[in-house]
Amino acid sequence: MTTEHSKQQFVSTKGVTSPSTNTPYTRATETTEIPSYVSKCPSNGLCSKLPPDCMTCKTNFSCVYGKPATFDCKIKPQIHCVDQRNNEVENFTINMTCQFCWQLEPTDYVCTNSTSCMTVSCPRQRYNATCTVHDHIHCLGNRVFPKMLYCNWTGGYKWSTALALSITLGGFGADRFYLGQWREGLGKLFSFGGLGIWTLIDVLLIGVGYVGPADGSLYI
Repeated sequence: MTTEHSKQQFVSTKGVTSPSTNTPYTRATETTEIPSYVSKCPSNGLCSKLPPDCMTCKTNFSCVYGKPATFDCKIKPQIHCVDQRNNEVENFTINMTCQFCWQLEPTDYVCTNSTSCMTVSCPRQRYNATCTVHDHIHCLGNRVFPKMLYCNWTGGYKWSTALALSITLGGFGADRFYLGQWREGLGKLFSFGGLGIWTLIDVLLIGVGYVGPADGSLYI
């Protein structure tokens, strides 16, 4: 009896697990992950001054393009802001111009640049750019949008340097070598600048900007 009773007591004690040890069941883990937009949203500031990523606004179907309009907005979770009376609120209104993001002025967004298109060409080449609206600008639609832009990148070549080389050392092809056009540079070097004729022509072409860098970039 004593042995069986001790065995039963041992089994019952073994089945109880201390809270500090591993439990036979799994508890739901609490998520404390902070959304990425929180870092862009200043705490306890004016709700109307928050960046667009900090709020969600209802579409105002009565707004007229190009005219000021009022939109009803609500702050996102974990964001705290106040109204003009310094009272913490969740719902507020903002005033902005009724227009889509892709209709903004070029100074209101930033676009990716392309280094694979020719800036000196006729007609001028365009490339597909991805543009992103600045954080403090409010607009309708997607804040990241595609746009066709003219090629306007530069490789660091100076127009004044190219012109100076063409005037002083153009007979040896220094201007063409500087612009990355080594074939033309060799031609001028071994022909003494085309007996001076090629040199004079290059001075005029570089002076008016017709001859540019070989990589297709613009002068700086």
